[in-house]
Order: sequence, then C-alpha cells, then structure tokens
Amino acid sequence: MLKSYLSIAWRNILRTKWYSALNIAGLALGMSVALLIGLWVYYQYSWDRFLPNYNEVYHVARNFDNNGEILTFNSVSLKLASTLKNQVPEMEVAETDGFGFHGLKAGETRLGLSGGQVNDNFLDIFGFPLVKGDPNHILKDPFSIVLTESTAKALFGHDDPIGKTVTIDNQHDVKVTGILKDLPPNCSFDFKYLLPFSYLAATDSFTKRAYAGSYNNNGYEIYVRLRKDASLKATLDRIGPIEHTEKYSINAMKSMVILQPMREWQLWGDYKNGKPAGGMIDYVRMFAIIGILVLAIACINFVNLETARSERRAKEVGVRKAIGSRRKDLILQFMTESFLLTTIAFVATIVLTVALLPAFNMLAQTEISLPLTNPLFWITVLAATAVVALVSGSRPALYLSSFQPVAVLKGLYKAGANAPLGRKVLVVIQFTCSIALIVSTIIIYQQIRHTQERPMGYDPNRLLTTRMNADLARNFNAIRNDLVKDHVIDNMATSTSPATGIWWHSDVDQFPGKQPGETVEMGMIGATDDYLKTMGCSLAAGRGFDGPADSLSVVLNEAAVRRLRLTGTVVGSVITTQGNKVRIIGIAKNALMISPFKAADPTLFFQEKPTNCNFLLYRLSPRITTEEAVKRLTEVFDKYEPSFPYEFNFVDQQYARKFDLEVLIGRLSGILAGLAIVISCMGLFGLAAYMAEQRTKEIGIRKVLGASVPQVWLLLSKDFILLVLISCIVAAAPAFYFLEQWLQKYDYRITINPLVFFAAGAVALVITLITTSFQSIRAALANPTKCLRAE
Repeated sequence: MLKSYLSIAWRNILRTKWYSALNIAGLALGMSVALLIGLWVYYQYSWDRFLPNYNEVYHVARNFDNNGEILTFNSVSLKLASTLKNQVPEMEVAETDGFGFHGLKAGETRLGLSGGQVNDNFLDIFGFPLVKGDPNHILKDPFSIVLTESTAKALFGHDDPIGKTVTIDNQHDVKVTGILKDLPPNCSFDFKYLLPFSYLAATDSFTKRAYAGSYNNNGYEIYVRLRKDASLKATLDRIGPIEHTEKYSINAMKSMVILQPMREWQLWGDYKNGKPAGGMIDYVRMFAIIGILVLAIACINFVNLETARSERRAKEVGVRKAIGSRRKDLILQFMTESFLLTTIAFVATIVLTVALLPAFNMLAQTEISLPLTNPLFWITVLAATAVVALVSGSRPALYLSSFQPVAVLKGLYKAGANAPLGRKVLVVIQFTCSIALIVSTIIIYQQIRHTQERPMGYDPNRLLTTRMNADLARNFNAIRNDLVKDHVIDNMATSTSPATGIWWHSDVDQFPGKQPGETVEMGMIGATDDYLKTMGCSLAAGRGFDGPADSLSVVLNEAAVRRLRLTGTVVGSVITTQGNKVRIIGIAKNALMISPFKAADPTLFFQEKPTNCNFLLYRLSPRITTEEAVKRLTEVFDKYEPSFPYEFNFVDQQYARKFDLEVLIGRLSGILAGLAIVISCMGLFGLAAYMAEQRTKEIGIRKVLGASVPQVWLLLSKDFILLVLISCIVAAAPAFYFLEQWLQKYDYRITINPLVFFAAGAVALVITLITTSFQSIRAALANPTKCLRAE
C-alpha cells in the first residue's frame, strides 16, 4: 500500500514539475533559514557548557545602593575572597586578577597575549581540560605558568614545553608546569595562559596587603563553586550582607554580595536595579521567533499552492471515491505526497545550509558547524521535518479529500467558498510577517545611524592605543620625545582606562550641597598631563592638566557636574574622594567612553604616574602617512621595549566595535526580511500563474470584447494588491509596539516615524506587482482565439 502511495505521489510530482519545484524551493529556503537560526540559537545556549562544572560555578559580584538605584559591579575585593574562604565552607573560592594582557618571551619568540593570574584551585572549580601536568600541583609554585596548546606551540614549536622557561613582561622567569586544551570560541574566557595568583602577590605589594585591607578595594574578580548539597538561597542569605560589617566604609555598607550563575553569563549579561534584565537572550528569542515565522511563511506557500490546484485533482478524487476509496485513504495519499515533497526539500535544505554556513559564520562572527555525526541533531531535524510535513500537508489533504464524487463527476464541482478565503487569509499572514520584518530592519538601521552620528566628545581619528608595561612606563618620556621630534605623533599620554571605556568607578565622599546619607558613584580616570589634549576633548570651563597642577587637582566632565548638582563657579570648588580633598580645575565636555547608546558616564579625571597606568594613547601627526608612522613606531617601541612585540589599536575601530551587535542584528534582520519576501513572492508567483491559467477563457472573451492589456493586468493583480494593503494595516500595530519596546533599552534613541510603515508597504507592494505582473501580462498578451477555439 505504501509503495503504491509513493508511486502515485512521485508521478504527481513529475506531472506538475513547475508547481512542485516552487513548493520544494520555498520549503527548502524556509527550512534552511530555520536551521541556520536554530544552530545559532543552540550556539548561544551552549556557551560554556563544555565545562563539567557548568551548573555549579558562580561569579561573585556586588550590588551597590546608589541612592535607591542599584548598580551591579563585577569587581570585588580580596578581603571578600578571604572572608568567603573562612566563613562559607560550602563554597570553593578562587580569586583572579580579572585577566589582562602580558608579554611572554621564550628564546627569540615574543608574544603579547591575554591571560590571567588565578588561584591554584581555579582549574578544578571549572574543570578546564588539562593535556599535560599534575592538576594538583601545576599552579602551586608562584613562578610557574600553564599554557594553552596553541600558546605552547607558538613559543616552543613541537618541543615538549614542560619544564621550559618563559619570561613574563621582561621581569620574571616562570617555569611551564602544564598544558591546557585551547578554549572553544563559545567560552566566556579567552585566556592563552594562566599564572598562579601567588605570583601576583609575590610581585605586587598592593595585592599582598589587599587580603587584610578593606572591602572597598574592589579591583579583583572571584569565582566560586557551590557544593552540590548546598542551598543557593541559604548561602546568598549568609554572604549578601558580609560587607556591611565594615562600618567605616560607605561603599561597603551599601554593597550587597550576589552570585551570578555561569549558565546566565552569556545570555543574561545586563543588570538593572541589581537583577538580570536581559542581554543576548533578547536577541536569541527574537531570532527564534523570526525563524519560526519564515518557516511558517514557507508552509503557507505549500498550503496555498496545493489547495489552489484543487480543481485539477477534483476528478481524480471523484473517481477514486466512486470506486471505493475511503476518505482516510485519500488523506493518507495526500499526506504521503506532502511527506515526499518535504523529504526532498529537507535534502535540499541540508545541501543549502552547508553551502551557506561559511557566509553565515562570517556575518554572525561565529564558528558554527553542522553536526552531521551527532545522532541528536538528526533526531531533532527529522522530527522537525515531520512536523513541517504534517502541518503543511494536513489542510490540503483534508480539503482535497472532502470533494463530493457525484458533483465532481457531473462537472458541477466548484471550488468551495472557503478555499479562496482561506488562501487570502494565509497570504495576508505571509505579508504581515514580511512587512513587519522590513519595518524592523529599517528601524534598526535608523537607530544605528542615529547613534553613529552622535557627537562623541573626542576625536578618534588617527588616535592609537598600546597596552602599557613596566618598560614602556619607565621609558615614557623618552618614547614621547623621540616620536614628537620625528614628527610621528603630535601628543602622547597615559591613562588607567582605554579611550573607549572606564575601568574604575569610585565614590565622591563630600561635595557642596551633599545630602545626609547620599552617595555618588562615578567613573575615575587617572592620566598624565596631555591626556585631554591627546584625546581631543574640549573644555567647557577651566583648564586641563597641561598647566600647573598636582595630584590633588581634578577635572570633571559635564555629567559629573550635573550629578553633583554643582552650580555657580564650579572651577575652584573642593570635593573629597578616596579620603582626599581635591580641587576642581576644569570641566570637560561629555565624551562617550562606555556606550554610545547611553548617556555619558559622570567621570572624574585626576593626574596619575605612567607607572600606574594601563594604556598609552598617542595621536599621529598629519604630516606623516599611517604606513610610515607605523614603521617608525615599531622601531621606537622595539628600541625601548625589545622583549615585548609592538602592538596597537586604532581608537576609531575600537569605537566602531561598540556597534557590532546592533549591526549584526540589523544585517540578519535585513537578510531574513528579504528571504521572507522572496518566499512569499514564490507563492504569489505560483498563485498568479494558477489564476491566469484558470481564467484563460475569461481573459480571451474580455479581449474579444475589447479589453486592453492594462485592464486585464489590473483584473488579475487587484486581488493581490488588496491583500498586501490589508497586510500593511495588520502589520502596523504589532510592529510599532514591539519596536517601541526594543528602543526603550537605549537612552539615546530615535522616534519611530510613521512614514517607515508607508515605505515598507510600498516596498512590499512594488515587489508584489513585479512578481504577479509577469503572469498577468503574459495572460493579457496571449492570443484569445487559441483559448476560445476549444469551446
């Protein structure tokens, strides 16, 4: 029986090659989009899951009560780490330096790589896979190092690296004691080596004292693994108010310790008022919904094309019923055809997905692969394909099997009134989704453009940054003098934060007009004298550090002045921060150093020595080309720092990376909107061809009676035009609502212009006319005598 059904289904597909090809192509395209999005969604959900202790690890953070607004900070103190070790036995605690950038040298090989200094139980807490070395001893010696496989190969080639020596930052020699597997791309960490935290304590006096210091010294990161039988709620109740015990520190008294589960790091990165408030999860959900909608559009195509061909198969149904076929037999026959078409579309989907994956990975900046050897993958996609076949084929099967044989065989059958109405409803649903996607793409790009054109407050052009190290700090003046003398740069300065970020926040303890119990948290940037000039920041009042100044002179930005409610003559006012009274010597205009989508962060600038700074900033002279400048910069940096490879970043490129996620979302939305329109138009093309075929004799009679080509074109196109116009109206309200909600996450945002909806509707209408006009004009130009001769 099944063989007979398959044989009939195959003959029917061959008999209607053109319609079958449209059905298969539409389904394959929709299923490919759904599969690609499904792989991307799984990639996001699989972040960090390769680690065996994924569900037991937490990041220790703190919520700070900033006058009722709860701010969440990832940096904590070493005193907190010491307290957790002593007072919370159900936790295994590992402190880190937050990971940074260091120079590694072995022989003549020099590398500048990201890595970290971690407690000796760090690897055990996470369960990172070790290739070589004793997991119980590899980080016990302060002067040891663990390398990843790629780092070991880069430093030592194919030689066994265990026991070999690596020089760190041209200061200390450490011995290789272990080799780790390279981390996968979907990992929250990106270290290339690990040093013991005891190395930091042995080489940095501040870190050594910090264990017995204050809860206020928040410059480290702590990770913990909770014992499996421990209660998370009970543990949080115990550790939450730990810092409150430090009565003399306002910062500590207003901080609450929290735990961020590792399973939430990737998807729930945004915190609002101390609670997870979304992040990547918002985009994962959005694209999952879009993928389902695109697949639904493809299924609608299938349903429309199959039901539209009902009259062609009416006699087949009548004859089969007349000779004894039951309705369930007919339903099974038509469902077999649906499954056969879907199976062919599935094979095409796999081929198409394999072909598209490299381009998709490049666009999404991922390393997704098709897991063809994974049984779970095949079970999932085959089950999804079966669901698609069932959903797509059920309505045509039920509809076609309902024909009455007597009416069909007597020639009295006419397509039911509900069939055309059902098709119209499905077409409206298709174009409603497509138009909503077009509107979303336009709004996303408008928001990105709006923010990109926002004044930055500093000049990023030809501004470069290089990470500081001890040799660069020691030779700072010599490097600056050489480069200025050779007209390579105009200005150079050092800073505790990069040009596109603020790495440190602290309190302003006292200021004019402070209210009782009030706290003010703001960004703190230490820099050398030419910092503002090098950055290209403008002053609203006063001066910068280029004149007579000292360590007790500070510059505030305009946002900080507003936050402190300073009025009148602000320059010359005295405030207290970090226990020191400082004098305001200038007010800098706001600069977008953190997020271009949010308001400028209140920031205080103070003078700092190069030895305490993390970044070197320098602006190229207009009298030299970039290529020549880089060549000369390499020579000078190699002269003063021979053990560290010269590396640099252009600030304008770093700033542009702040838009990466939004640009990715915009591009994916645009591509998906385009594909949704293409799939919808494939269905329209088939329906238009079918309508033109069904009305061939009517068109012939109208032409004989004098109808013109435009009149025939309008006759065949007006229904589709009306359906698209209805879709525009239906799509407007939900698209506006969801886009307005999406825009609320940005402090600096556009206002949705109603013209966007008209533009999206116009685009959909033009595409519809182009799609249907080919068949309409072809029918209008046909010779009427040919179709009427058969009468």
